[in-house]
Amino acid sequence: MSPRSLPYPVFDIDNHMYETTDALTKFLPKEHKGKVGYVDLNGRKRLMVKNKISHMIPNPTFEKVARPGSAEDYFLGNNPEGLTFREFVGEPMDVIPAFQYPAPRIELMDELGIDRCVMYPTLASLIEERTTDDVVLTHAIMHALNQWMYEHWSFDYEGRIFATPVITLPIVEEAIKEFHWCLERGMKTFLVRPAPVPSRFGGSRSMGLPEFDPFWQEVVNAGIPVTMHASDSGYQKHLAEWEGGDEYLSFKPSALREVVMGHRAIEDTLAALICHGALTRFPDLKVICVENGSSWVRNLLSQLETAYRIMPKEFDEHPVEVFKRNIYIHPFLEDDVPGLIEIMGADHVLFGSDYPHPEGIGDPLSFVDRLEGVSEEDKAKIMGGNAMGLLGIQVPA
Repeated sequence: MSPRSLPYPVFDIDNHMYETTDALTKFLPKEHKGKVGYVDLNGRKRLMVKNKISHMIPNPTFEKVARPGSAEDYFLGNNPEGLTFREFVGEPMDVIPAFQYPAPRIELMDELGIDRCVMYPTLASLIEERTTDDVVLTHAIMHALNQWMYEHWSFDYEGRIFATPVITLPIVEEAIKEFHWCLERGMKTFLVRPAPVPSRFGGSRSMGLPEFDPFWQEVVNAGIPVTMHASDSGYQKHLAEWEGGDEYLSFKPSALREVVMGHRAIEDTLAALICHGALTRFPDLKVICVENGSSWVRNLLSQLETAYRIMPKEFDEHPVEVFKRNIYIHPFLEDDVPGLIEIMGADHVLFGSDYPHPEGIGDPLSFVDRLEGVSEEDKAKIMGGNAMGLLGIQVPA
């Protein structure tokens, strides 16, 4: 039984699966075979993309995984002994079926008190950045992953687990094709990486430019939200200018990384969507920001306010109003949640646990404790009602 239950539906906007080892390869077209897969390195399996080994995810086979919420106190700042992230995480556990298959996950959700959740892949976060020089391959791998996800999890499992396909944007026509493929199979939302969009001809550009309007129009027509989950957005290059290194390593945070990289990727992506006019051209486009926290929101709104004050003719409407209309925020456990509610309104705040990742919440429902002083009506919205509304989920009578 759950250590507690809540008097309203609980919808966790940030859950994760650990993919099985065939997730990226089972449906990969033969012309791309061998461009992504696993290799043995000193007795351990590593993921290789385009003949380059990635160390971003230490155990990409997920035979052993970190315990859910094991680093919770690290991010809450409860670290008087100055332990490292790895010391907080401690010894790994054997992966359990509930982390990899939907039926046992439902049982675990019942134990945790979670009624419904959005389920994100884990490996997907590293693929796009490692294929920026071959976007045809990016599209192929992501479609293969989506095919696996649909077969393994479905995009709507018993009305309770909503796995999210990944749609990569470099070739707009392919993105639209992928969007409809997923839509026809029941997806409720989908992932877009918060990052500049690579071009097949080199370089990159903003997803807020009119080039991408045909894609955003299809999303608005379908009436579903886009989700932007923290990922490897390529911002390691900014840290590398100061500290060296050539790859983002998720389990090796540093003090300077927290400052230099921070939440720049999601800030820059949303700023681009607003400043380049996409969210004004598509006022009904709903953007869910997941696992990016909320500590950056106030600063970004201040910067948008300044930009509008200095050059108002660059905008067709006030950018701060656009942000508050189109954007929905999932705050971290350690964030100032009441402060975020004051800025955005309770209707634009979402609960998410990042379960079962170590940096997430071990007891997901404990998030409600961060809502002290919030009305019961608003708690119900944040803990589930808002997410169900965004994804069009109806609660059975």
